[in-house]
Amino acid sequence: MTAFPFDILYEDNHLLAVVKPAGLPTMGVAAGRPSLLEAARRYVKQRYRKPGNVYLGVMSRLDAPVTGVVLLARTSKAARRMTEQFRTHAVEKVYWAIVEGIVEPEAAECVDWLRQDERHRRVHVVGPTAPGGQEARLAYRRLRSWNGLSLLEVVLHTGRKHQIRVQLAHRGWPVLGDRKYGSRRAFPEGIALHARRLTVSHPTRGDCLPFEAPLPRAWASVGIRP
Repeated sequence: MTAFPFDILYEDNHLLAVVKPAGLPTMGVAAGRPSLLEAARRYVKQRYRKPGNVYLGVMSRLDAPVTGVVLLARTSKAARRMTEQFRTHAVEKVYWAIVEGIVEPEAAECVDWLRQDERHRRVHVVGPTAPGGQEARLAYRRLRSWNGLSLLEVVLHTGRKHQIRVQLAHRGWPVLGDRKYGSRRAFPEGIALHARRLTVSHPTRGDCLPFEAPLPRAWASVGIRP
């Protein structure tokens, strides 16, 4: 089988969970440009010898420089049921992030209002009454600190664009390598933000499915062994 730019964590007739590498957009790119969705469609078409178009619904989207678990639905029925789980916050989304600075307090909940700036492709923290602002909530705990860096485990309670990157940078802790939001230190591939674990209920059986993505090799360059 042709090599594909992702590793597979789980696969059945309803779901496909893969590990997205840094630099590959999840979807929404111009025709002819590579994306995770396009590669996953080619994979399913080749593996199952499917004629015609392949249906895949993206259930969890990651920014291009971010790595980790992406979940795709293989049927429209599965997509509807998974969308409802995400809508009702029945899904657990856990990220790991290496940020600049020694994070204090060691654990906290962060609540902000975010507004997209489409012209500059950025997201800004705004006041709670600002037009276009959306509430963004996450919780973090610091796992370790070293050499002016902190490793955080982040539980995402909402799913706003660039949310983790913006909320942490707003507090003075930009994600390592994320120059868009103020990082001054380099990271070998993408940025040091990784969708570590995604836990859902299977759309037909109902059993709990925890998907965990191993850390990229690039993290070893700053002292975190995969």
